Amino acid sequence: MAGTRGEQFSGVTVAIVTPFKTGEIDWDDLGRLVDWHIEQGTDGLVPCGTTGESPTLDHDEHERVVAFVCERARGRLKIMAGTGSNCTREAIRMTKAARKAGAHGTLQVGPYYNKPTQEGYFRHFAAVAESCDLPQVIYNIPGRTGSEIAAETLARLAESYPTIVAVKEATGKLDMASQIAATTDLTILSGDDSLTLPFMSVGARGVVSVVGNIVPRDMMALVKAFLADKVSEAQTWHRKLFPLCRDMLSVATNPIPVKAAMKLLGRGTGELRLPMCPLDAAGEARVRQTLVGYGLLR
Repeated sequence: MAGTRGEQFSGVTVAIVTPFKTGEIDWDDLGRLVDWHIEQGTDGLVPCGTTGESPTLDHDEHERVVAFVCERARGRLKIMAGTGSNCTREAIRMTKAARKAGAHGTLQVGPYYNKPTQEGYFRHFAAVAESCDLPQVIYNIPGRTGSEIAAETLARLAESYPTIVAVKEATGKLDMASQIAATTDLTILSGDDSLTLPFMSVGARGVVSVVGNIVPRDMMALVKAFLADKVSEAQTWHRKLFPLCRDMLSVATNPIPVKAAMKLLGRGTGELRLPMCPLDAAGEARVRQTLVGYGLLR
């Protein structure tokens, strides 16, 4: 699969949190977050994804976060801006703004709540592609959106629009990843940390990671080992990472547990915006126990 279309997004792209302080975006902490990922060697960042609480950012904040991250990164890593929406006109506007800000690509989630037909999905992503030449990564996550983008629709989009280059595959189904790999030259990126290695075994080229907010180097070690045909080494990393991915992210809806983990590790306030709210004491204890088990806390 070395010849896939969106190879520039292979590796580990981290869907970063948006830090808040007393209800507002903490720009200083966001800057430190970008700098930290550059130091860690992270391949790319997604500002304003679901992990970045994009549904609770107003339009101005959304565009400012993308522009801030692009400016802070200054080309030192790839920026895949989350600019998807369940309103096609809004997705187009945010995608154009991301291009102007200097993003390398755009992450386009399937329109949520609307539950479009497959023809509606096709026309939505086509309209974004026709409006802006920014490389587009389609995000297929039916658990969040309420419906699935069919593999046949992805194949039709790939055939019709060369700027649609990749898919973040979060259906949790190996058969879906296999079908995309068999019928398109789209770059497949795992949308679930714990499924990164299984997905790569059928042709995926990396991951858009949540756990990478905490251990980007370990996620990259897994991905790089597999891409270098060091399967046994990749399996070792998979076994190490799996409990962290499973136990932490199952405590509550993303990004609640990852923000709690970062707070416990002394990185940020852990503050969320409603309707997201902090873990109770039992939930935080579970996150702490997982971090201790991984060796990140004593």
